[in-house]
Amino acid sequence: MSERAVTGLDLPLVRVASGKVREVFELDRDRLLFVATDRISAFDVVMSQGIPDKGRVLTSMSHFWFDLVKDVCPNHLIPGEDGLPDALAGRRELEGRFMIVRRLSMLPIEFVVRGYLAGSAYSEYVANGSVCGIGLPPGLAESAKLPEPIFTPATKATSGHDVNISEDMAADAVGAGVLKTAKGFALDLYSQAAAYAEKRGIILADTKFEFGLDDGEVTVADEVLTPDSSRFWPSDEWAPGQAPPSFDKQYLRDWLSSVGWNREPPPPDLPAEVIQNTRARYVEAHERLIGEFVWGGSGG
Repeated sequence: MSERAVTGLDLPLVRVASGKVREVFELDRDRLLFVATDRISAFDVVMSQGIPDKGRVLTSMSHFWFDLVKDVCPNHLIPGEDGLPDALAGRRELEGRFMIVRRLSMLPIEFVVRGYLAGSAYSEYVANGSVCGIGLPPGLAESAKLPEPIFTPATKATSGHDVNISEDMAADAVGAGVLKTAKGFALDLYSQAAAYAEKRGIILADTKFEFGLDDGEVTVADEVLTPDSSRFWPSDEWAPGQAPPSFDKQYLRDWLSSVGWNREPPPPDLPAEVIQNTRARYVEAHERLIGEFVWGGSGG
């Protein structure tokens, strides 16, 4: 393990937002500094300890994917801006975990694309035979591959779980024209990323994107195609009817369930072994998908 986890930041900048993982600071009127900490949440509760290097893994993967899919749609990264401002020079806790991005007017929904039937989508399918109002063939097993990827928008919950909504509800929230454009981008992004991952022996079961408007232009933002926003499965361990192991925080969830935690704060302290094994899953996702995990003094 490289060094201690970074779970909080105190920078000489205006803090615009603070999420479960990311801290967002204002650089100027048009630019923001996105910083991925090592915080980790499970069952919507942030753990007391972080996972060393997790924020660097997320940032490195986002940089990679933003570059890989840059021809699919605009993204919020500012080309060529990968160095810290002078006021932040030498801040080791920022190394490898930041992005300098354009300030957008963010859309208030999550753009989820699913190629496989898992998680909340499987529960909804069992109950209704459909997901977000999209009818699916009968008799599909858990983790089954869908006939084609589907778009299943969701609310952005400030606390608790995101909630799946219908496409009509999504159109009411963002406007029919914006939804059509963003949905098309999301499906194209998923398809290109899934094809890439397949060549690396990884299934991209589902993923969620966030979009904003840049002077009216629909632009993908935040993180993309990381273990925090996506469900990655090893191809050789996938079979319909069971939940394959995933390269994300599922190991942590399983451990928390095994110790009988009631999923209410405060969370239990994480043993060193659990921290190390959780980190290993994130690093393995990086290395199997895009190569050796190496971080340096830039954003990527």
